[in-house]
Amino acid sequence: MQRKILIAIDGPSGAGKSTLAKAIAEKLDIMHLDTGALFRALGYAALKKGFDTRNSEQATKLVKEIELDVKFEGKSQKVLIDGRDVTPYIRTEDVSIAASNISVHSIVRDYVLLQERQLAEKESFVLDGRDIGTVVLPNADLKVFLTATPQVRAERRLLDLINAGDQNAEYEQVLRDIKKRDDQDSNRQTAPTRMADDAFLIDSSNLTIEETIAQMLALVEQICRE
Repeated sequence: MQRKILIAIDGPSGAGKSTLAKAIAEKLDIMHLDTGALFRALGYAALKKGFDTRNSEQATKLVKEIELDVKFEGKSQKVLIDGRDVTPYIRTEDVSIAASNISVHSIVRDYVLLQERQLAEKESFVLDGRDIGTVVLPNADLKVFLTATPQVRAERRLLDLINAGDQNAEYEQVLRDIKKRDDQDSNRQTAPTRMADDAFLIDSSNLTIEETIAQMLALVEQICRE
C-alpha cells in the first residue's frame, strides 16, 4: 500500500471476519488486528479466575487486576494476559460466550477500545470485530459488514471445532450458541453489533472464501481510486 489505510470489518459471530481480514491484510501487506481476540482473552481470564462475566463489578475487578497486551511476530497476532500468550486457548465455545458476556460492560469496552485506537494510529490495519466501523474507527477508509445465515455460520464453526480436535462438537448446540450470541451482541446497550450507515454489505452464505476475498479487494481498489 502506498498510503496509510484503515479497513473495518464487522459482522456477527462465525461470519468469517478474521479469515477474511487475515487474507486481505496479507494481500495488501498490512497488519491485521483481530479485536475479538482481545475480548476472548478477557473472557478466558475471567473464566480462569472464576469470575461471573455477566457481573459488572467483577468485570471491573478483572480489568484492574490483569494486564492485556497485543504483540505481533511478523504479522502474526498474539494476545497476552499478564505476559502469558493465551492465543491457543481462546477459541472454545465457553470462551466465546464469556467474551460476549463480558463485552457488554462499558468499562471492558473502553479498556479494549483504547488499545485498538492506539494500535490503529501507528500504521495501516485491517480490524475486524462487532463495532469497528460504528464505534472504534468511525472514520475508517473502508467499512464492510460481513454476514451469513446462522445455519451456514454454524456449519463453518462446527468444522473449525472438529479440525481443532473437538470431536464432541454437535451442530445443533453450535447453532444454538451462535443464535444466543447474535441475540446478546445485537441487543446489548453498549456498542451493539450493527451495520454502519456507510458500510458495504457482503453476505458470504453462498460464496467461497476466494469469492468473498475478491469482492473485498474490489471494494479496496474502489476506495483507493477515490
